[in-house]
Formats: sequence, C-alpha cells, structure tokens
Amino acid sequence: MNGLSSWIARRLLLGAVQTAAVVLLVFTLTEALPGDAAVAFAGDQPDPQRITAVREAMGLDRPAHERLADWVMGLLHGDFGTSLTSGRPVAGFLADGFGPTLLLAALTVLILVPVAVGLGVLAARHEGRLTDRLISSATLGVYAVPEFALGVLLVSVFALRLGWLPPTAVGYGTDLLAHPAALVLPVLVLLARPVCSLARLVRAGMIEALAAPWTAHAARYAIPGARVRYGHALTNALAPATQQLARTIDWLLCGVIVVEALYVIPGLGTVLMNAVADRDIPVVQGLAVVFGVATVVLNLGADLVTHRLAPRSGAAA
Repeated sequence: MNGLSSWIARRLLLGAVQTAAVVLLVFTLTEALPGDAAVAFAGDQPDPQRITAVREAMGLDRPAHERLADWVMGLLHGDFGTSLTSGRPVAGFLADGFGPTLLLAALTVLILVPVAVGLGVLAARHEGRLTDRLISSATLGVYAVPEFALGVLLVSVFALRLGWLPPTAVGYGTDLLAHPAALVLPVLVLLARPVCSLARLVRAGMIEALAAPWTAHAARYAIPGARVRYGHALTNALAPATQQLARTIDWLLCGVIVVEALYVIPGLGTVLMNAVADRDIPVVQGLAVVFGVATVVLNLGADLVTHRLAPRSGAAA
C-alpha cells in the first residue's frame, strides 16, 4: 500500500470511528433530555396512569441499552425509526426538510466560492492599498453582524420599506425554486459571514504564498506573474480555505435554524425545532445522526482536497 492509499485508509477508519461516536453521543444526549413524548402526547395536566400507559405503548419503558441496540440495527439497514407523535417514518421528515435546506445550501455555495475567492485575490494583489483596506474593513464589519440581526435589517429595508421582496416564504411550500424572490433574502444572510471568512483566508494565503522564496525564484526564471499568482500561489491559498468551505457547507446542510425560522422556510432546521418541541426523540436522533455523518463526510472530503492541493500539509497531519 503506497503512502496516499495508507493515508486515505487512515482517514476512512477515523471517519468510521467518528460516525460510531456520533451515534452513541446522539443517543446519550437525547436520553438526557427532560421529559419525553409520552408527557407531550398525554396533554395538559395528564393522569400519571395515562402517561405510564402511553410510555408503554411507545416502548419508552424498555431499558436504554435495548432501545439503543434496536436503533443502531435499524440505522445499519437505513431505518431511522418512526415518529412517536405522528407515526410517520423519520425518513419522511428528513425528505420533507432536506429539499429546501439543500436548495439554500447549493445556491449559497455557488455564489460563495467565486465571490470569496475573487475578493481574497483582489485584496492580496493590492496588499496595503486602498482596495485591500476597503475589502478587509468591509469583511470584518459584516462578519461581526449576527445572522438574526442582518436578517431583520434586510426584511425591514427590502421587504417592509421598499416592498421589493417577500418577507418570508409563507405560502410557497417546499417548492421554493418556483418562487426565486423568496430565496433572495435568506441566501444573502447565509452568504454574509462565510464570504467574509473565506475571503480573508484566501487573502492571507495568497500574501503568504507570494512572499515565499519560490516566488522570487520563479521570477528569476521569467515565469509569467499570472501563472505564479493563479497557478501556484492561489492553489496553496485554497488549501486552508477548503477546510473552511467544508465547515460552511456542513453549517448550511445541517439547517441554519435562525435563518429558516426567520424566513419561515420548511427545512431541516424547522423540522428539528418542531421535533424538540414535541419531544419526538426518534426524529431528533435521526436528524442529529444525519448532521453528524454529514460533518464527518465533509471533513474527510476537505482533507482529501487539501492533501491534493498541498500534499505536505496532508502528510504532516
């Protein structure tokens, strides 16, 4: 087995261990939540005997290790369980919320990458000058604004005052692509902070790469500046940015609860909030496992891309 294959095997093994840890941690944390679905299902001021009967009917009176074993076996077969409050398969809840969240994430990433890389390169090429100072100041200022505050500000200006865009996605259902105006404000809010962080990473990486000894060495051999900047310096600058991009995609796919709640978007974040309110533990567990596995997979992918762009950093890891 060569060095790259061995490195990939170690990363895959690490990912498997992390996934198993996520499953165990999710079950442990949901078990620690106060109350359960039986209390919520029994209604206001319920009879203790009714709560006991409901708990037995739902199987909540079984030992934790038995429920854990059944749940893990179901996960291995692609079965996330059944909702305690509605009786629907948890996979149905995931399917309902995945579309809007994936659409928001995909649109955000498609805009994020070229804008952030472009701003970072532009700032690095004009290091210390007015353009660099303007970009650095703007990205720092925007990054400091919380998503909720920025979302409220955009709604106040563009929806309520100017009337250009709808304030929420109410009435559009899950087919948001057919109503692009409802996506503008949520995507702007989702873009704001990731653009700032990625642009600053690309700028720092470009400046560091252009100051490296090999850049001066390339100039002595009359290698064109554009080739040095975009063929070598930018490639090295993208290695740390890739890690940040993976975390950003993970953040987007896991359902940005604040943004989805603010714009009433029926995505995974909204499904999670409703499940927590109803103490619907199987739905909470299913969502948490999906979020955890997405984090593991995205970070493994980012490690592979980083290893390809900057092999020395990957080898040292």
